[in-house]
Order: sequence, then structure tokens, then C-alpha cells
Amino acid sequence: MSDPIRFLNAFAQALAVMTLYPQGHPSRERAVDAAYDELDGLWGPVGHPSFTFLEDEVVFGRERLRDLKSWDWGRRLIAAGIQRLEFERKVTRDEFDGFLDEVLARLMLSSVDTGEARQMRSLGIRFGAVGLEGQEKAEAPMPAMAMASLELALGEEAETFRWVQRQVRSEGAVPFLEAEAVVRSLSVAMHGDSRMVLPLLKLKEFDQYTTTHSLNVAVLSMGLAESLGCGANDVRNIGVAGLLHDIGKIRIPLEVLTKPGKLSDDERSIMNQHPIDGARIIMQSGEDLGMAAIVAYEHHIMLNGGGYPRLHYTRECTMASRLVHVCDVYDALSTHRPYRDAWPSEKTMSYLEERAGAEFDPDLVAAFIRTLREGEAQVRVLSDEPVQTDFSDA
Repeated sequence: MSDPIRFLNAFAQALAVMTLYPQGHPSRERAVDAAYDELDGLWGPVGHPSFTFLEDEVVFGRERLRDLKSWDWGRRLIAAGIQRLEFERKVTRDEFDGFLDEVLARLMLSSVDTGEARQMRSLGIRFGAVGLEGQEKAEAPMPAMAMASLELALGEEAETFRWVQRQVRSEGAVPFLEAEAVVRSLSVAMHGDSRMVLPLLKLKEFDQYTTTHSLNVAVLSMGLAESLGCGANDVRNIGVAGLLHDIGKIRIPLEVLTKPGKLSDDERSIMNQHPIDGARIIMQSGEDLGMAAIVAYEHHIMLNGGGYPRLHYTRECTMASRLVHVCDVYDALSTHRPYRDAWPSEKTMSYLEERAGAEFDPDLVAAFIRTLREGEAQVRVLSDEPVQTDFSDA
């Protein structure tokens, strides 16, 4: 078996040589041959080769390639709109050569024929923004195919987060790399338009509530953080915190979590334990997740000190916790539950405004309402119907 690092270096070398020599030149052909041979060697029992380029990180499958940290070619590919590269089947040498031409065109800022891009995908090579499968950034209004791709992308991220939850349940620790990759993918989906989009998932099955809700809170939290002018690293950290805020719920029995009625005192006690359990799980994960742990612990504490867990003395929660709390309640009230219907967006925003100063930070509520109500960001809610690709305004 070949080595993913050797392949990427050969891949980059081939692209560099292709800028110097025309097709058919011996030096160009040797460079393409070398990269193709390395690719052929990547196939094995682990499945088809896939790469993700995340700013300073390169990921092969789910393995972080630490030797390629801050790899310059990774940054170039991201700048060209290529954050994901996946080979679904073995390709021929000619198909690989055509794929390199397509990548080089993007790197050189040449126009890319959409028909050719579709052909590349049909050949079993998928590339582009994370989760968007090589499609161009869409202009509003989004065409049906772009909407379908966004639905597919978020569906893939939902499945990844379910895998994260299973890992936490079996291993007792958060796989940080995958959690951060989900947040980066959500961020890509948010910025595929001329203005910020907040793509929210509708619930399909209630036992998937925690997954859907967690992705939505991550999206809303990043949107609010951006509207406040937070830097990229802070936005990403807040997104991770939003994604993991309810991770402690993996320890709640499903029959309690999905009960269609009022909880008993014992059941309420179990439910109210999840912020503490979530903070412990995150802190035991051995990663730099301090903000996420604090948010998991504090996200149900009100501005006036109410909520849970009970504070032994009055203190102000962190800004990230207060921010996630606003987004958490907005999405929870906007979602259909077994014991009540979903609230319309306007009713939910009115509730936030009424409770500002007591339960919620009034400045954060004002910024959140401004972001949604005054069009600073466009909300698109994915349809419940699997055959439809429409979005409706929240």
C-alpha cells in the first residue's frame, strides 16, 4: 500500500510540473504517472481514498496527517474552492489526467466548464467545498440542484455527528477532529451565497432530535458570533461549543429524552444532569475544548441565576454560554416536540425579547433578532419531505 503523504506530494508535484510543460511533454507525463501510481497504491481494506483540507490540517479519511500541518498546497486548494477530494472508485490514467487539468484550471483561476465538472463527478472523483461535492458557489435564489446538494451535505454532517455521539457513548471521549470537521463543513454551507445563510435541519424522526438540534445550534451560534464581529477562531470555537452543548444527553435514557408529556421528579433530575455530564465528558477528552466544556455546563443557566445546574453563588456566565443559550432556546421552541407544536419564528423571537434581561442577555437577543429579522442572514430550513428540495423562510 502506498502512503497518503507521498500521494499528496506527488499530486502537488504533478500540478506544479503541468504549469511548466504542455500535454505530452515527457516531464509532465512522468509527474502524472508518479502521482497516479501513488494513488493506485492507496486502495486497500480501509475503503476509497478521501482527503479533507481544513486550513492548517490535512485529513486522510479520519486520520490527521500531522506531517502535513500547515501544508502550503492545502491552503492553495482551499483558496481554489477544493476542501474535499474523494476517489469513489479506481480511475484510469486518462481520467486522472483529466481530473488534474480540472484542478489546475481552478488553481489558475481559469473558467471551469460545468459540463466538464459534472463529467469529473461521473467518473467517480468528487471534489470541492466540504460536503458540496465540487459544485460552484450558488447565487441567491439557490437553484434546486444546489439546494439538494446542501441537503445532502447537511445529511452527511448529521451522520458524522451521530458517529461522534456513538464514539462518546462507547469510548467516553469526544473525537475532536471529527467534531471540528462538522463545524467547518457547516461554516462552508453558511458561506456559499452572496450573504450569510443559516441552513437549519427540520426534524425527521424525534429520536434524532439531539443530532438535528445540535447541528442547528452550531449554525445559529456561528451566525450570531459572526454578526457580533468575532474572529474566525472564536466563531469556530463557538460553533464546536454549540455542536457539543447537549453531548451529556447521550447518558439520558431514550424513553426519558423522548417522553411525550411532563417528566416526573426523578426523570427531571436525570434530564437536569446532562450539563454536568456533558462538561465532564468534554473535559475528559484530552483536547483543548475548555470553551465547549464551559458552555455545556452553563447553557441552561439564566441571566438572573435561575435554570440549572444551580449556582452556589451568583456569577455571570461566559459570553459563549449566554450566546449558545439564546440559540439553544430559539431552535428548541422552533422544533416540533411530542408534547407541543413548533412555534413560528416570530413567536419565538418575541419570547426571547420578552425574557431578555431575566433569562437572556439583552444585547445578544437584540443582535440575534437583528440577524434574523432584518435580513443580515438568510435562514433556509430544509424540507421534511425526502423528495422535495424546497426551502422555506423560518
